[in-house]
Amino acid sequence: MSAGDKVLVVGPSWVGDMVMAQSLYRSLAVRRPGVEIHVLAPTWSLPIVGRMPEVARAIELDVGHGELGLAKRRALGLRLRGGRYNQAIVLPRSLKAALVPFLARIPVRTGLRGEWRFVLINDTRELDPDRLDSTVLRYVALGSAETNRRPRVLPPKLATDPDNQRALADRLGIASERPVVALLPGAEYGPAKRWPIENYGELAERLARAGAAVWVIGSVREKPLGERVRELAPDPNVHDLCGASTLVDAIDLLAAAAVAVSNDSGLMHVAAAVGAHVVAIYGSTSPDFTPPLTDAKTICYENLACSPCFERHCPLEHLNCLRGITVDVVFEAAMNALAAGVGGERGSGQSRVAVDG
Repeated sequence: MSAGDKVLVVGPSWVGDMVMAQSLYRSLAVRRPGVEIHVLAPTWSLPIVGRMPEVARAIELDVGHGELGLAKRRALGLRLRGGRYNQAIVLPRSLKAALVPFLARIPVRTGLRGEWRFVLINDTRELDPDRLDSTVLRYVALGSAETNRRPRVLPPKLATDPDNQRALADRLGIASERPVVALLPGAEYGPAKRWPIENYGELAERLARAGAAVWVIGSVREKPLGERVRELAPDPNVHDLCGASTLVDAIDLLAAAAVAVSNDSGLMHVAAAVGAHVVAIYGSTSPDFTPPLTDAKTICYENLACSPCFERHCPLEHLNCLRGITVDVVFEAAMNALAAGVGGERGSGQSRVAVDG
């Protein structure tokens, strides 16, 4: 590619999907040496993009989940007209996601066919669900001109900040010689992805008794989950960190964990991308479609006849897909991972990215 090779990627809305999108950025960097990658990202996922060394610039799209935000998209598209991009890659399949590259007059606008955007996307790719049977494969395929092969996936690898990690341990009072197991009981999508919080509480108590330091990590909205785990597991080695740190801090905290036990959530993908062994619990979703992108993983999935339904709430009102996964099974998986000392390759070094507000 020429020295002026410059790509704008319209990133996905969910944190986990944005982590998986790093596989596309890594692939572009390999396929097109010297490419300059800019990523258009919602406000809440900017900290994730800022830890991706392949991304030269993160551009904020200040619209909410599901919001059309036409005036904001138009203003941003006009602002980017002088960016001299030669291609845009639009990861979401919605019409609104394709508006900014069209308004920015980027000559090649690549995306999957979807939602009546024939004019907005002029390099339309057909979705082959057999060849591209997972989210990450669909992302990576959009960065390749080869439309008949199953693309190779380079797993996400977020950069971490050891100085921030040490500062967090001091500020939160969680420094310990014990191996760390992170519990990630939230899932923004809905309760059909959340293993019962009582199970997380019992698991936390058993892990602490077995010699682990247990960190419950989540957002401010997940603070009630962290508090409930602490109620059920009052051991001093169980720490409720929900709401006590930012998303970028969560990256560094998870990089210190040997094991992360998680629902299918954004933080699950973060944990995989910073080297923790992930014990992943699946309910309404599928480990085939959105797996943790690491070899260091243990999948807990019942594979019931009604699964995966991909619903936010269990349509049968029993949640058997989650309730059937016992604490014994998850505890054994976490202890086996600790005993084996397994984990992915740690991210290292800080990624310096220009972030536009």
